[in-house]
Amino acid sequence: MPVKNLIARFLLFINRFVKQNLSLNLTKSIRWMFFFLLIGGIVGSASALFLVTLNWATNLREHHLWMIAFLPLAGLAIGLSYHYWGKAVVKGNNLLIEELQSPKQVIPLIMAPLIFAGTIFTHLFGGSAGREGTAVQIGGAFADQLTHLFKLKPSDRKIILICGISAGFASVFGTPMAGAIFGLEVFVLGSVMYSAIIPSFITAIIADYACKAWGVDHTHYSITSVPGMNFTYLLLSLGSGIIFGLASRSFSMLNHLISRLFSKIKYPPIRPFIGGLLLVIIIFLIGNTRYIGLGVPVILESFTQQEPYYTFAIKLFLTALTLGCGFKGGEVTPLFFIGATLGSFLSIFVPLPVGLLAGMGFVAVFSGAANTPLACIFMGIELFGMESAIYIALACIAAYLFSGHAGIYQSQAIGHFQKFRIKKHQFLE
Repeated sequence: MPVKNLIARFLLFINRFVKQNLSLNLTKSIRWMFFFLLIGGIVGSASALFLVTLNWATNLREHHLWMIAFLPLAGLAIGLSYHYWGKAVVKGNNLLIEELQSPKQVIPLIMAPLIFAGTIFTHLFGGSAGREGTAVQIGGAFADQLTHLFKLKPSDRKIILICGISAGFASVFGTPMAGAIFGLEVFVLGSVMYSAIIPSFITAIIADYACKAWGVDHTHYSITSVPGMNFTYLLLSLGSGIIFGLASRSFSMLNHLISRLFSKIKYPPIRPFIGGLLLVIIIFLIGNTRYIGLGVPVILESFTQQEPYYTFAIKLFLTALTLGCGFKGGEVTPLFFIGATLGSFLSIFVPLPVGLLAGMGFVAVFSGAANTPLACIFMGIELFGMESAIYIALACIAAYLFSGHAGIYQSQAIGHFQKFRIKKHQFLE
């Protein structure tokens, strides 16, 4: 065969190969962009509706404090709804993590309305809980429906679930970078799934934009004074981070302990009813509502003034009791409260600005409890700016290392780097 014909055939083959692969890649890219837009738009809009409803519930409760007396009945209603309709999704965030690690079945869509209603009821009647768990579960439940609709293979399903988790976290806090990394980091300690990094970021940004497009605003926090870093401040930041990590550990241990105690009650719907009775008594004895709900006013206050030593401890106990007995909601905003008020209190002893210590505690306690230091560092930068980045990073890393490996998400697997951490800190176990 002449060389000229060989060259012509070779060029024809190259031409066909390029056309087929470009067409395939273009089709695949369009398909995934459709997924990102769909998940981001739906989850961001759902977060907007949730935040507006949550704000309504909080305002209604604060204007009618007598409603707190009905917290036990609200707990009974939540318990009954999960007992009869939500047994398959009662694990909440841990179910999402388990499906990411070892896929078994598509997450039932009923998770979304159950966690939405359960969280609103918890806040409406005075429970101490957060909101990230709700947004993450809504995001994961909606996203996983695409697995069934489009017959996705397991590897694609994992990416879809991560996108849903990232979208929920990003849109409920207005922190797309932190949301994207949280979805990548949360299911395996000490490991990040880099193959999903682009989908996670794109979906988180779309969800954040969708939420804000509905006119929903997020709470703005600020650190007004950040000193230049030196060796003394380096040691103070690490020391503060260790204290924040121990606070994270205390919360996780108490939450799990209370859950185990209430699990001894054989009929699940009674657990939040009894827990609600205890909460009403404690709230009555305290005599104010500073420690229930999200506690955002107290968080903002901690950035400008020193908080008493007991503020963070009361919130820690009330939140552990609320979630441990079966009420619904997230842990993150209460962890913000615990960290910010603890940091504010530490300013009595630590020669750093009160706002800086509050900001460090804000993200560091969450870092230790959720075992997501990278997400928390990015969250600190998004919320407080680059000026405080070094302080934030040091506190988050120290809190992560000294919080122990058992965080708020019991289904988290232990990655390679976690082995180093456990060996280095066996005295904490």
